[in-house]
Amino acid sequence: QVQLVESGGGSVQVGGSLRLSCTASGLTFDDYSMGWFRQPPGKERDGFACISTDGLKTWYEHSARGRVTISRDNAKNTMYLQMNNLKPEDTGMYYCGADRLRAGVCPGTWGYWGQGIQVTVSS
Repeated sequence: QVQLVESGGGSVQVGGSLRLSCTASGLTFDDYSMGWFRQPPGKERDGFACISTDGLKTWYEHSARGRVTISRDNAKNTMYLQMNNLKPEDTGMYYCGADRLRAGVCPGTWGYWGQGIQVTVSS
């Protein structure tokens, strides 16, 4: 019933930009913190950027700071990730997550996940 669908991934050159989107259905969107989680090849999935229910609190993994902006449009049930100045280490799968108890921070247990979308940054 709950579904999170990512879009906007693909391949880009070093220094380029991408905008990811996650559209949610089957839940009351503005009751949930949302987040993006990155899984590089051969590594664990970790929090990348997260946002509170009202969009007022954000959290970023250290390597994302200054290059990435997370946002949400509750009227559209959609969360976004604007990524600029992309680096090869940004390559990996990006997963959309949703949870009622995270208060806009990535650390912790998340309840719902999307299928993930590939981002490839080439030198």
